[in-house]
Amino acid sequence: MQQQVSRPRAPLARSTLFKMGVRVAVIITLSTLFSYLHIRHTLRIEALENLEQHVSERSQHEQALFVLAEDNHAVLKKALEEKLRAFQTEDVSARFNNLFAQMPDGSVRNRPELFDGTKMAGLFVPRGVPLDLDMRRRLLAAYDVLNQYGPAFHTRFEDTYIMLPEGPLIIYWPERPTWSQDAAADFMPVQEDYFRISLPENNPRRQTAWTSAYKEDFSEKWMASATTPLDMEGRHVASISQDVFIEDLMTRTLNESLPGAYNIIFRDDGELIAHPALKLDDVASQPDAVERTEHLRSLIERVRTRAPTESVLELPGSSEYLAVAPLRGPGWNFVTVLPESVMTQPALVAARYVLLLGVLSLLLELGIMYWVLQQQITQPLLTFTQAADRVAAGDFQVELDTARGDELGQLARAFRLMADQVQRREEELRQANEGLELRVEERTRELKDVHSQLVKTARQAGMAEIATNVLHNVGNVLNSVYTSAQVAKERMTGMRLEHVGRVAHMLQERQGDLNTFLTQDERGRHLMPFLDKLGQNLVDERQEVVALLDDVGRYTEHIGDIVKVQQNYARTPRLHEPVQLAELVEDAIRINSAGLTRHQVTVVRQLASLPPVLTDKHKLLMILVNLVSNAKYAMDDVPPAERLLTVKLEHSTTDSIRIEIHDNGMGIAPELLTRIFTYGFTTREEGHGFGLHSSALAAQELGGSLTVHSAGKGQGATFTLEIPYQPAQAAK
Repeated sequence: MQQQVSRPRAPLARSTLFKMGVRVAVIITLSTLFSYLHIRHTLRIEALENLEQHVSERSQHEQALFVLAEDNHAVLKKALEEKLRAFQTEDVSARFNNLFAQMPDGSVRNRPELFDGTKMAGLFVPRGVPLDLDMRRRLLAAYDVLNQYGPAFHTRFEDTYIMLPEGPLIIYWPERPTWSQDAAADFMPVQEDYFRISLPENNPRRQTAWTSAYKEDFSEKWMASATTPLDMEGRHVASISQDVFIEDLMTRTLNESLPGAYNIIFRDDGELIAHPALKLDDVASQPDAVERTEHLRSLIERVRTRAPTESVLELPGSSEYLAVAPLRGPGWNFVTVLPESVMTQPALVAARYVLLLGVLSLLLELGIMYWVLQQQITQPLLTFTQAADRVAAGDFQVELDTARGDELGQLARAFRLMADQVQRREEELRQANEGLELRVEERTRELKDVHSQLVKTARQAGMAEIATNVLHNVGNVLNSVYTSAQVAKERMTGMRLEHVGRVAHMLQERQGDLNTFLTQDERGRHLMPFLDKLGQNLVDERQEVVALLDDVGRYTEHIGDIVKVQQNYARTPRLHEPVQLAELVEDAIRINSAGLTRHQVTVVRQLASLPPVLTDKHKLLMILVNLVSNAKYAMDDVPPAERLLTVKLEHSTTDSIRIEIHDNGMGIAPELLTRIFTYGFTTREEGHGFGLHSSALAAQELGGSLTVHSAGKGQGATFTLEIPYQPAQAAK
């Protein structure tokens, strides 16, 4: 009698669908959340990178005209100074009177019959300004310089003018050719902002200064003026100016921005230049307009208090990001404001699509699974379970009902086929394992061949690196050899050997009455003291030349040692020798002495008195020469009076000696500290990136290390060389 199978209390299809539905729903929810967070994070990073790149490129583009104006001023300043020096001894009154004349209103202007303002500069001297010879020279010099350079600068700039501190003004302005003829006789340009920014009390650094934005009366366009003072012999003699229209800059700032973002420009002192919601006319008429806008005030304050290295900022309390780039010249800040919603909105939309597709997929999957499970809730499942157990035990001869025409019959046939294939695959795997061993041996031989080729390539690369190190270190020493040779040449040229010939000729002429000449003649009485001083002078000069030639010999010897060090690199190690480290440090400074003197670098020595140590003298000297040379170049941007190189030698621990080379130069950015010793890495345009790399390798060969520390850009850098302490006496 067939056993009656009871109906299950919880149908398999229903319980399975419920459990899988809950699990898949949790997975979809978590996937949607993680997708949203990932997309948001990715979009935020990309948006901030694009924002930073956009602001950097825009600032480079927008500041081009300001930079060009400052470059023009440098050319005009040099030309005007040369012209003034050329006029110092020249009487220019006749030429001045031919070109200019005093008008009935008391002012001095161009003669109308000779003046064409579209082709030449116009002169205006206010009423009551005395015209002495010095002022006439300055006015004519400015007039000639503007006639020479004004037409060329006019292609990019509306006007170019030169003002004297006493009040006169010379201007090249083809768009207003009669300005100098129409100006009021009592108009004083020196009372305007564009001149007052060049006064010593307002511009102590005597560099190009920029006015704030203002509207020009004639064209009613917004502009900014750049003024560069010219001082000669401590006296303010003239100020060079150009006007830069900023209407196009303001239009581009408001109209050309990233999607969803907007741009603003303002000065460091908070004065607004361009803003999409505030017009510059409104700001000019309402000085407190910025202060009344809380959001704008906090934005400006955040930019002003940022760290110098920060270019992308987050504005607290407003869910906005700022990208800042200074515009070189006027000192303005170009800022792009990007709301956080611009970054999060695409992530939210993508998350919604992910969630919607997940729900639809869940419903579709549950429907399919329900249909499949309905077909599987039958007794034959037990038969398949038993057959699977037999196959797992190694018995592939299972009996299944393969005659059924439904899905269970198909599954039975598939199961039977699977069992046959598993049996066949086991045999194939056994045979494949035997063939695999043969292929492994073949691949091993191929890898050995590739390894040999890589070793050969690495050796060739090493030989190239050694040659590069030789050229770099020899180049450093050759600079010192050339400098010493040039100084010796100057000393030899400066010897007063011609005086010896004149003295001999004088004595030959007075040979007959030599005693009388030496005792009674005025020139004869001074001859012996003169010969004594001349002899002492020649001895001193000879000693200096000999010292310089000794330096050349020592440098040449060091070049030979450099080559020997690199020749021995691939052979046996160099023998260590007793070395006085303080003297070796002095040799490194002496090799760079010419460059240090030329760069006006002050060297501070803190050298402890240490006994001789055993080390590779010339390899250590190469490291120190490279470090001192790099420190010298690192201080190029520091004012000469402030350039300071500190060399410190100390016994750091019982087992090591520390040598520190510290400069107060350009410093090293944190992200570059890990790359500073990489082969080929350099921050100088003329550098090769070989010195520090070879120095680090040489330090390792000495059994020590070379490290660097810097607080950041502009904070200087300290290179620390540590070598083992091996006293020469102890080693003996």
